[in-house]
This record gives sequence, C-alpha cells and structure tokens, in this order.
Amino acid sequence: MPIVAKTLLEPKLVEQVQTTQYTTPVTATIIDKFTATNVNTAARTISVNLVRAGDVPGSNNLIVNAKTLQSGEAYTFPELVGHILNTGDYISTLASVAASITIRVSGREVS
Repeated sequence: MPIVAKTLLEPKLVEQVQTTQYTTPVTATIIDKFTATNVNTAARTISVNLVRAGDVPGSNNLIVNAKTLQSGEAYTFPELVGHILNTGDYISTLASVAASITIRVSGREVS
C-alpha cells in the first residue's frame, strides 16, 4: 500500500456556509496537521466536521464546535490530528464570517 504525504488542502479562506473542503479519493487519508488563522480584525469562529461518505454535516460528526480565534491567531487543532477518513469521507467547515479564516490541511493518503 503506497502512502503519500501531501498537502490535502492548499491555504484558502473559509466560507460562511457549511462547505466541503476535502474528500478522500483513496482508501484512507490520515490528517497530520490542520491549521486555521484568523486574518480578520475581530474574533471569529470556525467549526469542523469529519463526515462519513453518504452522510451530511451535523452534530453527529462535529469535531470542532465554533472554536474562537482572536484577530491574528493561528490554531493547529490537535483534536483533528490522527483522524482517519475512508474513501468518500470528507472534511467540512463553517466560519462565523466569510473570508475571515484561512485554513490549510496536510496529511497522508493511503492507496
């Protein structure tokens, strides 16, 4: 089984609506790092769901609930590190204000 370390999601601004950010295209994906930075001048929140294939974001797959980031703060989400996503599983996010929080995700894809 080849294991490829890679950037799963290049840096991008998070939407103010629940949005799929990454879907596992292989047998499994392991999240190694998930970083969010508040680029706004006021405190903002971000929520993160790890959703099984065929399911929708909801309280049953909410891992980070409205984590507050102060202006300029970066956070590396230890609660997401090590989670495994199987084929078709995905990462979904929701920001309190659009274009206020930048995220980047790295990990390993297992084929």
